[in-house]
Amino acid sequence: MKEGLGDLVLAAQRGDTMAMNDLMDELSPYVFRICGAITPQHGPDAAQETLIAVFRGLRGVREPAALRGWVRAIAVREAVRAARRHGAHPPATPVDTPARDDGELSVDVRDALDRLSPEHRAVLVLRDLEGLDEQQAAAVLNLPQGTVKSRLHRARLSFRKAWSR
Repeated sequence: MKEGLGDLVLAAQRGDTMAMNDLMDELSPYVFRICGAITPQHGPDAAQETLIAVFRGLRGVREPAALRGWVRAIAVREAVRAARRHGAHPPATPVDTPARDDGELSVDVRDALDRLSPEHRAVLVLRDLEGLDEQQAAAVLNLPQGTVKSRLHRARLSFRKAWSR
């Protein structure tokens, strides 16, 4: 029977290398999904930096139940940092983007997201992919709630504009 996430955290904190390995295996898909949504070109780099930060900081986690929230905050921070560091700019025009009615909706969504800034992608990922409310997203992004609200509004407008192209 597979150990629960909280049990893995506690065992890893005690120095159990197998538990740490299992914990990283459990968290990796989650981290890659968040990082890849924010910075598609540099998602793997951001995910790797996130997992390193998790590995280094795990002993400081006092509440194992809050692990995913802590990991999410690190992943968003690292993804935005990677996008900025590499100068990720949205492409000016889509390349071979299929029409909406030909069944490749996920390609269209990815293309529209790719044209947004990393900050806008981050707020959309937290609100629409992760399901956080504005207050929770503000805490993860370390921004005032009003900034998150306005950034979300601008991100959704930009997404709609990119989608309609």
